[in-house]
Amino acid sequence: MEYQRKIQHSAAYIQEKLGKIQDGCVGLVTGTGLGGLTDSIENPVSIPFGDIDRFPVSTVKSHTGRLVSGSIDGVPVLALEGRFHLYEGFTPLEATHNIRVLGELGVGTLILTNAAGALNPSFETGSPMLIEDHINLTGQTPLRGENVDEWGDRFPDMCAVYDPALRQLAVDKALALGIRLERGVYMQITGPNMETPAETRMYRMMGADAIGMSTCMEAIAAHHMGIRLLAISCLTNKNLPDCMQEASLDDVIRQAGKSSAAMTKLIRAVLKEIP
Repeated sequence: MEYQRKIQHSAAYIQEKLGKIQDGCVGLVTGTGLGGLTDSIENPVSIPFGDIDRFPVSTVKSHTGRLVSGSIDGVPVLALEGRFHLYEGFTPLEATHNIRVLGELGVGTLILTNAAGALNPSFETGSPMLIEDHINLTGQTPLRGENVDEWGDRFPDMCAVYDPALRQLAVDKALALGIRLERGVYMQITGPNMETPAETRMYRMMGADAIGMSTCMEAIAAHHMGIRLLAISCLTNKNLPDCMQEASLDDVIRQAGKSSAAMTKLIRAVLKEIP
């Protein structure tokens, strides 16, 4: 299968540059304005996405677009500083190329982060939100087409995409650190246009607590490969349909930057105790 060969080529290139990936290595994906998490990586070795064989290259200015290898507080990590979105023109397979490569390299645990708009009126802007479940409203899936049996089942069960033990660990660590941690359902739309007030009202009625343009594709691909998953959103703005305010990309990046310290502190605490 051509797609599988592309993934293997990318993984082989990374192994050639970095050597054998350490056992217990945790994957990280940083979203818009949250690339500062990689500043915590000790002894970093970085590879630009454009240098990796068969690897896509992000077109989003706020995404650095590089793979960073190293450790955080003694825990080996492979961090993807940037991701690929459907609105950039990538297919679901291309948008999850990075996740498939991490799985091919042997990464067994993945932490996804993103910037999202809060739909739940009780949620605080600037707070992290633990993703407990998701709604994929893109109408697309990275599992469409031929299945790679070595990666996972043709019809994977989706009742627990986000690992319950990792979620509980995040809740416990947030409580210990005094970090307000919202908990809810994340919805992915295609974008790049923001939602209208009427759409916002509908999404909330459908059960979404936060909304963004990434993550669900990656979560589906990771779960398909049996990778344990933890996902946390940074709530950069609040969408209230009766008093909507414009939210520019610059505003989102600025708020994510302000909130990145709490996100980084929480994720570092979780990393230390991932079994």
